[in-house]
Amino acid sequence: MIGDRVKGDRVIRTAVPAEVDRVVALHARARATYYPVGVPQDGTDWLAAWRAAVGRPDGHVLCVVERGGLVGLASFRTPEGAPAHTVKLFQFHVDPDHWRAGIGTALHAACVEQWRADGRRTAVLDVHVDNRRAQAFYARQGWSPDPENPPAEGEHHVWLRYTVPAG
Repeated sequence: MIGDRVKGDRVIRTAVPAEVDRVVALHARARATYYPVGVPQDGTDWLAAWRAAVGRPDGHVLCVVERGGLVGLASFRTPEGAPAHTVKLFQFHVDPDHWRAGIGTALHAACVEQWRADGRRTAVLDVHVDNRRAQAFYARQGWSPDPENPPAEGEHHVWLRYTVPAG
């Protein structure tokens, strides 16, 4: 894992099991912003899912901490069946109370640094079709529509692809 990134009062580091409750709370706050009629209840046990993500030896969960508060997080790993040079960004969230403060950009840069260190060349993600804010953010970071996963009629997610720059 890359070393902690420290800039002023902001630290980007690997999440630890003791803070999974805070990770789940941030995840819920962020997801609520792009579901206008409420976050769908699909039966996912997010506490268990985040515990598993933090504990995975083949994945990473980065978190952004400012003044002791968790304000951003990202979870990524190579998805099953994908080439070893591919990484999937499964979760990427910034606390809505901290939007437009550079947290997402700094967190994305930390992800890219880790992907490069891990020898990844391609990153993929899916973003909710109604989450225009996230889609615009990813476009600014260099993500583009994934030609291998074009949108299907009635699809709830858009697939994006990113070429990890050589270091």
